[in-house]
Amino acid sequence: FGETFENLANRIFQEKAQLFAHQNKEGLNQILAPLKKDIDDFKKRVETVYDTEGKQRSALQAQVQQLMSLNQTISQDAKNLTSALKGSVKVQGNFGEMILKRLLETAGLREGHEYEAQASHTSEEGRRLQPDVVIKMPEGRALVIDSKVSLNAYEAYTCAENPEEQKLALEKHLQSVRNHMRGLSEKNYQSLVQGQSLDCVLMFVAIEPAFMTAVTQDVELFNDAWKKNVLLVSPSTLLFVLRTVSHLWRQEEQNQNAQKIAQEAANLYDKVVGFVEDMDKVGARLKQAQQDHESAVRKLTGHGGITSRVEKFKRMGVATQKQLPQSALLDHDPEQPL
Repeated sequence: FGETFENLANRIFQEKAQLFAHQNKEGLNQILAPLKKDIDDFKKRVETVYDTEGKQRSALQAQVQQLMSLNQTISQDAKNLTSALKGSVKVQGNFGEMILKRLLETAGLREGHEYEAQASHTSEEGRRLQPDVVIKMPEGRALVIDSKVSLNAYEAYTCAENPEEQKLALEKHLQSVRNHMRGLSEKNYQSLVQGQSLDCVLMFVAIEPAFMTAVTQDVELFNDAWKKNVLLVSPSTLLFVLRTVSHLWRQEEQNQNAQKIAQEAANLYDKVVGFVEDMDKVGARLKQAQQDHESAVRKLTGHGGITSRVEKFKRMGVATQKQLPQSALLDHDPEQPL
């Protein structure tokens, strides 16, 4: 009989201990698995951001090194095509748009993403306007570029056979640039995206020497244009502007990534807080389990416990084959009644 009680007590204790350990293990796995996944995802996101930033930095350095050679190539191409600009204004406009598109591509800007080409807009007066290019910038701002300046007079200037013809052609070239500048100012392209556009329109002169001739021979040209909210640019200066816009977009993307990382970090922190709270609960349950275990042991071996009672059966003559361990009889009271 004593052996049966002992086996029963041991089996119950072992089963409860195993069940408790299994439940604790499953509970910890359920808590730790999501946390581990969040930490791994966060680590991968940080590594991706730093890797992307490093590649972009290297690419920017390579592009800067190519800038001078690219400008020389564009200027040479423009000069070679000057002879084709003697015809209609449309031919000249197409040429300017071609050079402008090449610069946009070189700067890494994409049509439909960072800029729109030949998009129709309606002014506040109801006029339909179609700027050559509208550059989109971060924070919803925009920059308008016009490339339709006439270069007939400049072509005549470069082909003049004597100083008199050259002087007359130069005056016409300077006047043509000023006329186009005034026309852009009157169109007020920057008002097409009210509240978003910058305060000036970029007037693109597709041939670098034509631009340099105008700004060096008419020293007030820049100031007068600026007063009319027009900024004169050449292939080299416009490329610098477009590179800056491209860089701003990269910075904007990195800022957005940084905000996502910050949000992920905040979420991860919240998960850690939850984990710590759950671990506190697990600790409290383990403490309670320890107390329950000690209570069960006292009931088994304590004063008036099960072991002391069954031991009396043996003293009363019950034949047994096994003996209770001494540790189970520490609090045995031989005088305790059954």
